[in-house]
Amino acid sequence: MSNWALILSCGIITYLTRFTMIALVKKEMFSDRIREVLSFVPSAIFPAIIFPAIFINDLGSFQLENNPKIIAAIIATAIGIFTRSIIATIFSGLASYWFLIFAI
Repeated sequence: MSNWALILSCGIITYLTRFTMIALVKKEMFSDRIREVLSFVPSAIFPAIIFPAIFINDLGSFQLENNPKIIAAIIATAIGIFTRSIIATIFSGLASYWFLIFAI
């Protein structure tokens, strides 16, 4: 089996497993309590995805000193709080990070 066929088959399997959960599960099956608990899942998972990208360097060690990602994350968070715009948050974080690594 070639690499592309393996990648394609893994993608199809992943898609189908996620699609079946969305398509086959009826929303009426969930109680209000379950819906409330599930509404917190994205905000619980997001920090687990972002934390390593900001605080772990390429070698896999924790980096606090001379880390422009931390400053860019703080700027993006502040912009996100004030504007409530995802696009403004993303662009401000990227722009501040690029400025910090290229200009300074």
